[in-house]
Amino acid sequence: MESSMTKSERLLAIYSQLTDGEMVSKRALAQKFGVTERSIQRDIDALRCFFSEQQLAQDVIYSRNEKGYRLLKQSPTLLNNDEILAVCKILMDSRSMRRDEMLPIIDKLVACCVPEADKKKIEQMVANEKFHYLEPHHQKKILQGLWQISQAVQEHRVMEIQYERVKDHKTVKRTVEPVGILFSEYYFYLTAFLRDVNRESEFDNKDDCFPTIYRIDRIRSFKVLDEYFYVPYKDRFEEGEFRKRVQFMYGGRLEKIRFQYTGPSVEAVLDRLPTAKVLRQDDCGWEIEAEVFGKGIQMWLRSQGDYIEMQ
Repeated sequence: MESSMTKSERLLAIYSQLTDGEMVSKRALAQKFGVTERSIQRDIDALRCFFSEQQLAQDVIYSRNEKGYRLLKQSPTLLNNDEILAVCKILMDSRSMRRDEMLPIIDKLVACCVPEADKKKIEQMVANEKFHYLEPHHQKKILQGLWQISQAVQEHRVMEIQYERVKDHKTVKRTVEPVGILFSEYYFYLTAFLRDVNRESEFDNKDDCFPTIYRIDRIRSFKVLDEYFYVPYKDRFEEGEFRKRVQFMYGGRLEKIRFQYTGPSVEAVLDRLPTAKVLRQDDCGWEIEAEVFGKGIQMWLRSQGDYIEMQ
């Protein structure tokens, strides 16, 4: 009776036994289905091949002690305790979102990325920081629309934005070609090239060839248009390279600066300015050169007091 089963039916029957946690042997299966042990071996190989091709976290393994086969359900790659704790702390210390946006992300990370046995420990570790989490003062939702803006960047689609200016809090309409989204010190930013604007009156540097930087929480509304802009590959905007040079999210020229640093930790300077290079070191300190974009660097240099002397 059993020998009348098709191969596919036999495979399903074997798989059913394995998923029930049973240990199966080739001899027992061969007797049950009225086939040879070689046929059962081919069935097991077929199951293994299927799991591999479908990238399923399962495998059929042979146990020498039990002299049979079991189904091994491999756990998906999860974050270990060190990794999830680091990610949660980085996110919360960024203070980049409101509580109702940030805390659900933390909860989902713990729920999805932590082994079941460790979830309670991690939840307890981050509970105090969640309770004392400080929201950004702007109180604006960030996640809503962030993906839509990123798609406009990827698809090279023109956008219209209503933007609240920093200097006078006036809301202005801008037509822009979005080229990147950046994050720096509490805020998300949109980098975009302006269209249809009087550069003489609106720009400190009318010949500025770099994108304008907009804080996303100051974008009151936006519309992605059915209009595309063309960017030749050789002229494409590279967020990573731009990010190395713009640390303070202020407009201005791209320039090289050189200064003498006499503070306690040159590593802090090199980390703060990714393009920085040590030209010379002596008993007086370090001579450093960096390529930076915008006026924000002047604020940072002044904040270092006597540790920095411009050259």
